[in-house]
Amino acid sequence: MKEKRPFVTRFAPSPNGWLHLGHAYSALVAQACAQAQGGAFLLRIEDIDVGRARPHFVDGIEQDLDWLGIDWPTPVMHQSTRFEIYQQALDRLRDMQLVYPCWATRRDIAEAIADKAPDQDSKNWPRDPDGALIYPGLYRDIDDAKRQDMMWRGGSYAWRLDMQRACEIAEAKNAGPICYTEVSTGTPQRLACDARAYGDVIVARKDVPTSYHIAVTVDDAAQNITQVTRGKDLQAATAIHRLLQILLDLPEPTYFHHQLIRDVSGRRLSKQAGDVGFRDLRQQGMSRDEVMALLPPLLP
Repeated sequence: MKEKRPFVTRFAPSPNGWLHLGHAYSALVAQACAQAQGGAFLLRIEDIDVGRARPHFVDGIEQDLDWLGIDWPTPVMHQSTRFEIYQQALDRLRDMQLVYPCWATRRDIAEAIADKAPDQDSKNWPRDPDGALIYPGLYRDIDDAKRQDMMWRGGSYAWRLDMQRACEIAEAKNAGPICYTEVSTGTPQRLACDARAYGDVIVARKDVPTSYHIAVTVDDAAQNITQVTRGKDLQAATAIHRLLQILLDLPEPTYFHHQLIRDVSGRRLSKQAGDVGFRDLRQQGMSRDEVMALLPPLLP
């Protein structure tokens, strides 16, 4: 009988802006889950984008969480210190011949799509669950001699996952379709997922040996995360993460994809849209209870 692991979940923000109410809700949901299970809540700083990460945002994250009454153990994992670990995962995928270098720019991809579908525009080209155009496979099947020559010449490139081959190998290892367990409704549900919907996703770049997908998957395993707690906007990406878990022989957590916090127009809050951080609300004199009253219930 498989031994049950101690419950561990995490809140993993990127330090490239102030936390908004959506982040506060996500952290509080994760804490509530940990308390309900008698388990642990971890803070992880996802700062692989070193060009945008700022130390004062890390300080702000910790101050905001402390004000919310959330505790976490130290030291805190920072992804920017773990590039060698991510490189090892990427090397395993390379050894399995599941990744390939791609030199295509956005313009190259747009022109290739136009060539492949001259009677259509990009509006009719397949898109992934996040709305991005599916990569048309420009460098997937070039011969080895050309690939080696291009790598010798250098230039900027990304490592893409050969999605079809990766899924076939993972499904063979898994002895069937890939699934994950969703627990956000209160009743665990086993849901099928297929990463093919994303096409050949980027999993690393020449100068950064990781992407969000590799880093989050490797770190969840390293921290013994048993439940991934995050917003519904990341639910579709679970297909990629489950695929990588199987390929890299990593344990499978359960998933709690909570509802998103939206503004009065129904748009979800985001840093990119410049939404006001909830620290501004508390600096305006709002109490923790008043901020909490703006949020939905934490658990079903």
